[in-house]
Amino acid sequence: MALMLKPSLTSLFTSSATPRLHQLPLPLPVTRAAAAAVPPPPPPPPHPSDEQQQRQQRQPCAVNRRQFLSKTATVSSLSVAAPLIGGLPQPAAVKAEQEALSEWERLYLPIDPGVVLLDIAFVPDDLNHGFLLGTRQTILETKDGGTTWVPRSIPSAEDEDFNYRFNSISFKGKEGWIVGKPAILLYTSDAGETWERIPLSAELPGDMVYIKATGEKSAEMVTDQGAIYITANRGYNWRAAVQETVSATLNRTVSSGISGASYYTGTFNTVNRSPDGNYVAVSSRGNFYLTWEPGQAFWQPHNRAVARRIQNMGWRADGGLWLLVRGGGLYLSKGSGITEDFEEVPVQSRGFGILDIGYRSMEEAWAAGGSGILLRTTNGGKTWTRDKAADNIAANLYSVKFINDKKGFVLGNDGVLLRYLG
Repeated sequence: MALMLKPSLTSLFTSSATPRLHQLPLPLPVTRAAAAAVPPPPPPPPHPSDEQQQRQQRQPCAVNRRQFLSKTATVSSLSVAAPLIGGLPQPAAVKAEQEALSEWERLYLPIDPGVVLLDIAFVPDDLNHGFLLGTRQTILETKDGGTTWVPRSIPSAEDEDFNYRFNSISFKGKEGWIVGKPAILLYTSDAGETWERIPLSAELPGDMVYIKATGEKSAEMVTDQGAIYITANRGYNWRAAVQETVSATLNRTVSSGISGASYYTGTFNTVNRSPDGNYVAVSSRGNFYLTWEPGQAFWQPHNRAVARRIQNMGWRADGGLWLLVRGGGLYLSKGSGITEDFEEVPVQSRGFGILDIGYRSMEEAWAAGGSGILLRTTNGGKTWTRDKAADNIAANLYSVKFINDKKGFVLGNDGVLLRYLG
């Protein structure tokens, strides 16, 4: 007999005129350096003897022509080795990064260095207009396709003394949604010109980590406890798509042989949605994963097929799954759809973890990870080559987002944003 958590997911949302969430059964609605090397300074001359000092004092101080030319050449070589930016010598590492990145361009943003970028989206009717989200209440806006970004102030998100972490953004037509932590939901119907805050129930299970605009006044929202909620009236009422939280599901199925289920802390580490509405999520410890398809009442737990713990999972362009493990391993599922059958693909990750994969087309995809790792495949993931130019980026790259085959971005910590040039 199923163990249901009280309050139920369905009961979290009410149909009153005031926007509220019903009590849920599960607690969730969820350059390479081109600069020439600077020659080392010559060793100091030996300490002169008393006799030599007396001789030097008697001789006039003069520099012959050969000495003068030698010193001048040294100064000239130093000038060439240190190109100027804004009147100051440019660090060799910065120049190396700028010259080496050919298919990607690093953009420098007007934000604090410690900000972690979390999501990006563009208005479908105007791909020059987009928004970039991050920690520390970061919302940036672009109107030139992502080349330049400026901070965007949303008064309804600044009323309280909270430092919001904006996790996810999605647009459908001119309608857009933003969710964040602590619990906040923003909605726009005019392509982001104005945003309004939609009230949420204080008993919402978990933190909202993902939202997807699905149609007119409609969206799908997920929390880190596995709650999935659906609205069709711009967020005033929500319906629970699953009947219980993941914790409740595991309590029922702990005897089903799911390794690590008894250690489950109740939250997801990552969750990703396929274009047809299927979800795959990784447990917070990475010891198993879960899937959900529209119409299912519960999340389905799966044992991981690999020894190392899972870092992230997502959907390939052909409908199959990719799986990343800690330490830099990459696995692809056999065939399409949901399965537990995976095979490893060799990658040159240098031991750093790969954190995300984004598909530019059916055959081309980019993977990103720790310490500036960037990998590329042009054959659907069978083989990967490392973009060594990105090794100069001193940041972890967390997310790869392709808006279309010509517009893509890589998001990282310390405010690092890469734009795809092609």
